[in-house]
Amino acid sequence: MTKAESIFGLTKGVRRSNSLVWIFDKFEREPSYIRTKMFGCEAAYVDGMLRLVVADRGEPWNGLLVCTSQEHHAALIEEMPALRPHAVLGKWLYVAQDDQAFEGIAERITTLVLARDSRVGVEPKPRRRR
Repeated sequence: MTKAESIFGLTKGVRRSNSLVWIFDKFEREPSYIRTKMFGCEAAYVDGMLRLVVADRGEPWNGLLVCTSQEHHAALIEEMPALRPHAVLGKWLYVAQDDQAFEGIAERITTLVLARDSRVGVEPKPRRRR
């Protein structure tokens, strides 16, 4: 029995890796790129702006969230019709991992992020002190 296994065969204290972080691979050479955890998901910051969040849990947290403002929804949806407002975070757009357009949208959105497209990205709110 390894240190991470309990007597019941369950692992404890071992974090499951997010299967969608490959979407952020294009950002690796970007000096301002930061990847962080955010409410059980993985978030990508470029130039200090929150750009994308990937989630590989149950719906509605199983796909790519595009951090944007509602004023940009129409233009982004026109360009990528599979994008929809997220069911919980309606200010952001979302495409589910099982959508047949998923990989194409992931490719297009990462290209927009690297091009510094102003439609993708939001200023993070300052963290409050505890």
